[in-house]
Amino acid sequence: MDTSTYKNIVSFLPPARTLMGPGPSDVHPRILAAMARPTIGHLDPAFVGMMEELKTLLRYAFQTENALTFPVSGPGSVGMETCFVNLVEPGDKIIVCRNGVFGGRMIENVRRCGGVAVVVEDVWGTAVDPGKVEEAFKVHSDTRILAFVHAETSTGAQSDVKTLVDIAHRYGALTIVDAVTSLGGTPLKIDAWDVDAVYSGSQKCLGCTPGLSPVSFGERVVDAIKHRKTPCQSWFMDLDLVLAYWNATQRTYHHTAPINPLYGLHEALVMLKEEGLENAWARHALNHRALKAGIEAMGLSFFVSESQRLPQLNAVTLPQDADDAEVRRRLLADYNLEIGAGLGDMAGKIWRIGLMGYSSREENVLLCLRALEETLAATGAQIKTGVAQAAAKGVYAVK
Repeated sequence: MDTSTYKNIVSFLPPARTLMGPGPSDVHPRILAAMARPTIGHLDPAFVGMMEELKTLLRYAFQTENALTFPVSGPGSVGMETCFVNLVEPGDKIIVCRNGVFGGRMIENVRRCGGVAVVVEDVWGTAVDPGKVEEAFKVHSDTRILAFVHAETSTGAQSDVKTLVDIAHRYGALTIVDAVTSLGGTPLKIDAWDVDAVYSGSQKCLGCTPGLSPVSFGERVVDAIKHRKTPCQSWFMDLDLVLAYWNATQRTYHHTAPINPLYGLHEALVMLKEEGLENAWARHALNHRALKAGIEAMGLSFFVSESQRLPQLNAVTLPQDADDAEVRRRLLADYNLEIGAGLGDMAGKIWRIGLMGYSSREENVLLCLRALEETLAATGAQIKTGVAQAAAKGVYAVK
């Protein structure tokens, strides 16, 4: 092997960035410090005790008493697959709501599980329409599951979980809810809304690093899994096996857990408990209002209507004369600031500005507004200048 290809490679030192895209979010120093603690065995009694605390803390975050609440070893996509491979069997009819990229991924999961997807389409940037869901159930009364995204990361639209779950249960169907971008950032009440299965991610409003997917399953899901006609198609995500590993009293080896990332998630959830869940929701909402004031003062607009808009994921419509890629390149090069581009049909049409977890703080909002205002002006976009930060500070002054 030619040694010249690797001899100059040394330790990686990442640049210090401010992360205000669709995820990951900034990670608090407390969480980074927790992840640097000594690695111990994943069957060590001390680690097992920490895993039990994690389950308790996640139940608080999800607002549930579900015993089956734990973090899957993998990103939010693995949490999504865990829900589908355990609940969907060949031939099952599943109503899937698509109002953005991630509803589309649910459809692909149904297909790969051998299910039949009945797709309810809504315009990107709008919430799922409960009326359309009701009509789909009337036509397909043999549907087993309704699946939808609570907080659509690709557009910044938020759907009404309780109303959609109520519709599904009236027709005897289970529910799978994508809460990757909502957990910890906007109200999510699993027990009060009677959600059956939900999955999220560690790297967004929880403010941890990527790589873990909190999930929670209700008793109807447990019953459905016990009465499957066919084996779960995934060995790694088979809940019958995984849950034996997370069992509190008789823990059985399943896989080597990502030990240090779990330390980080534990610390993130301790911090959420210290802040208080309602306070975290309020913080995300306040910073959204400040960002909104600055964005609109510049003459820019939001892609999603206010009544359906996520506070933690802000889709801002590009000015007609703005160069999407160049603006984002300059923000990264000149300000060490990352914002997100549009996905799928929204590519080149919107910027996605995240206010999630530790990224959701006043100094980030003010930095983002200053950097965006200066960059747009420097690249010739027609905006109002010298107004964005003042507008945001006006919101903070009366918080």
